[in-house]
Amino acid sequence: MDLQIQQKVFLISGGAKGIGEAISRCIAEEGGYPVIIDPSVIEGKKLMVEFNTNGIKSLHIAKRLSNPSDAKDAIEQTVKAFGRIDGVVNNAGSNDGVGLENGTPEAFRASVEKNLGHYYDLVHYALPYLKETKGSIVNIGSKTAITGQGNTSGYIAAKGGQLSLTREWAVELLKYGIRVNAVIPAEVMTPLYKNWLETFENPNLKLKEIERKIPFENRMTTAKEIADTVVFLLSNRSSHTTGQHIFVDGGYTHLDRAL
Repeated sequence: MDLQIQQKVFLISGGAKGIGEAISRCIAEEGGYPVIIDPSVIEGKKLMVEFNTNGIKSLHIAKRLSNPSDAKDAIEQTVKAFGRIDGVVNNAGSNDGVGLENGTPEAFRASVEKNLGHYYDLVHYALPYLKETKGSIVNIGSKTAITGQGNTSGYIAAKGGQLSLTREWAVELLKYGIRVNAVIPAEVMTPLYKNWLETFENPNLKLKEIERKIPFENRMTTAKEIADTVVFLLSNRSSHTTGQHIFVDGGYTHLDRAL
């Protein structure tokens, strides 16, 4: 299927590693121009060289989006380089383990801000350009906002907020023809996930335990499978889909894991 995104410009926060990297690669494979907003300098530059060598224009903005001014600057750099914005993928964030018992009110607020604030900031500053292109927004969520996880109040509050903003923005932006959707992964092998597995005495055994609980094919979802869905939602091939929470998780969230 031709997704018809050639020469269109898409911003991906956290776009240099893990799920974000897969999304950046998928956009490039379809002929779109990825703008990678990620503080990982080496990984970001490597992707840019690869894309540009293959005739795909790209841009790496080495920022963490810690403040609204970072998002504003990222939008300004993108428009200066390409003159347009066709879509935004809000992806950056980390499960920082700030819980109710093991955290503090100050740490909770910082966690929510770190994982939620830049979702708003990036879309806010991109909005004038998205109106011009009738662009698309995809927020990357987490199954933890639906299931809970334990000891991670800040991250889950942010993830719940992202899902609510998806619906809110879908309503607010209807009049501009801008679609807004969320993609919700569960168990995906990323660098951060690998680091978490390494905290166990037997990482391979822990991985097998997790895979047995994933109903479809008893395996982890790949980052590429997440990316394929995200890029479809960015494209006009999903032209009547908005306000949706799409679970790409092998049935982990909603099917009986005893299957």
